[in-house]
Amino acid sequence: MSTLPGYTGAIISGCWSLRADGGGSGEDSLDRLLPTVSTSRRKSSTLGKTEPPLLRTGTRTIYTAGRPPWYNEHGAQFKEAFVIGLCGGSSSGKTTVANKIIEALDVPWVVLLSMDSFYKVLSREEQALAAKNDYNFDHPGAFDFELLESTLRKLKLGKSVKIPVYDFTIHGRQKDWKNVYGASVIIFEGILSFADKELLQLMDMKIFVDTDSDIRLVRRLRRDITERGRDIEGVIKQYNKFVKPAFEQYIEPTMRLADIVVPRGGGNMVAIDLIVQHVHSQLEEREISVRALLATAHQSQPLPQTLSVLESTPQVRGLHTIIRNKDTSRDEFIFYSKRLMRLLIEHALSFLPSKACTIQTPQGQEYKGRRFSGKGITGVSILRAGETMEPALRAVWKDVRIGKILIQTNLDSGEPELH
Repeated sequence: MSTLPGYTGAIISGCWSLRADGGGSGEDSLDRLLPTVSTSRRKSSTLGKTEPPLLRTGTRTIYTAGRPPWYNEHGAQFKEAFVIGLCGGSSSGKTTVANKIIEALDVPWVVLLSMDSFYKVLSREEQALAAKNDYNFDHPGAFDFELLESTLRKLKLGKSVKIPVYDFTIHGRQKDWKNVYGASVIIFEGILSFADKELLQLMDMKIFVDTDSDIRLVRRLRRDITERGRDIEGVIKQYNKFVKPAFEQYIEPTMRLADIVVPRGGGNMVAIDLIVQHVHSQLEEREISVRALLATAHQSQPLPQTLSVLESTPQVRGLHTIIRNKDTSRDEFIFYSKRLMRLLIEHALSFLPSKACTIQTPQGQEYKGRRFSGKGITGVSILRAGETMEPALRAVWKDVRIGKILIQTNLDSGEPELH
């Protein structure tokens, strides 16, 4: 087992790890955007729903918040995630299409990333305009593309990220951000998801959801009035002033960049089935046998530096002698196993960061020692054997926080899965 990128600590015997832990403006930041193309056709765009943490179907629950995937001995991910970009006007059915793709894919770990989470923080003047429906949320300048591109890039590499949570009722970000981890498939949806050149390079598949403008307007009216507390006059004013022009100028022209155009949104099951078939074929080409790689990872090679083996001292060999003896009683087995676990945990603590310090003894003398320099200690228990080591850790570090993970074999693929 290897350490994850961005984490410090020691891996001991594979059972434990310890870690010290504006709308309508902003033209100067739009040079990274694709040039717009003059066109005339249909309408609309803007805000969507925040991504759900999981998707419940009739027979299964698919977790869409993501999880850390497997890493090799160098801390690198075995394979990059498959990124699907979903673009379309406001209320075109992007989230519905995304959920139907997730359900049909039958992939256990998916991240659903919404562009709506990345609206810029508004100034007081912009807040006042938004309250009067005079702020353009459909202009590229309303989005934080730098944070969005950085977040999607990290997710594709399997790294954990923090996602802002945008509250449409107050036109601002909530205080608490959401933690999201990498996954097998990432679905990124938004009205301007194809407008940025850097984002396009991260996408393995691009889908444009094309829905009739009248249907989108009706859906938008229903959503903004019932879910966001807007009045009908304000919604229509914002639509005519910002939404429709932005769709025609920024969103509709990016349809030409799509690999697949889905008419009628989530009701087009033929298109969704074709998308799912293609994604399955791509995932099969990228498939890597984790079990086979783990079995051959260190044949004729030294152990990785991230793995530390407890030195076989006379005391350790003596404890192993008692524990392995078939004549050892149950009580003695438990007692000496706990003693060995205590030695293992104490060995692990020697890898934690520390700094020199000087203290005064009760006798008034100075003592030059060392003190832990991290912010805190977190123990990760790998179920189920790892739970037996928790008392030893708590005995030597009273304020430790302990989390748990479970590794089980998928009965269909025979591969280990991290939960």
